[in-house]
Amino acid sequence: MEQEKLNNIVEAALFAAQQPLTLPMLAALFHEEDGVGHEDLARAVETLAQTCEGRGIELVEVASGFRYQVREAVHPWVARLWAERQTKYSRALLETLALIAYRQPITRGEIEQVRGVTVATSIIRTLEEREWIRVVGYRDVPGKPALFGTTRQFLDYFNLKSLDQLPTLAEIREIADPDPQLALAPEPEAAPNDATNPSDPPADAEGAAPADTPSTTEDAA
Repeated sequence: MEQEKLNNIVEAALFAAQQPLTLPMLAALFHEEDGVGHEDLARAVETLAQTCEGRGIELVEVASGFRYQVREAVHPWVARLWAERQTKYSRALLETLALIAYRQPITRGEIEQVRGVTVATSIIRTLEEREWIRVVGYRDVPGKPALFGTTRQFLDYFNLKSLDQLPTLAEIREIADPDPQLALAPEPEAAPNDATNPSDPPADAEGAAPADTPSTTEDAA
């Protein structure tokens, strides 16, 4: 198949798809007689990404594959097309998400130890409904508290291919952020080196909070 035609097919598929597409997913669109290989698809994606230079859209690779998206520089204007009001997340929710992202797998009790307040159930529920976090196992201690980790949807939302692309905590602290909502909690102490057992029967997702956990609860508003 001619490269130009292949480029057009890949471009159309990426526009039509409602989710990012990987190279294997794109390869599934072709029959063996089409003679389209992995290198051909990779070349097509690279060419399409280059053609977006200087335009209002870009072709990027996130954890789930390749997708077209609006460039950040023009997003404020394009966002006016969407009727729904932009969601604002509380500092408590963002700090909880940051601790899960940087210290996963981590239990709810360990998050509460670092933050010094009880994590509201509504915060965990909101993060799970957004599909940004999930239960990845259970710590092998009495009560078997759930261990939380981030998801591919979390990486996709923040335009990341992997957790390795997260900025270091040192880099974040060097940024003078005018919005206190985005401030991260201090680095927690290392979690106990207990084995995890994802195959154990599900326990209470809130986990067993430490005995000295404060009773203050924050809302997810």
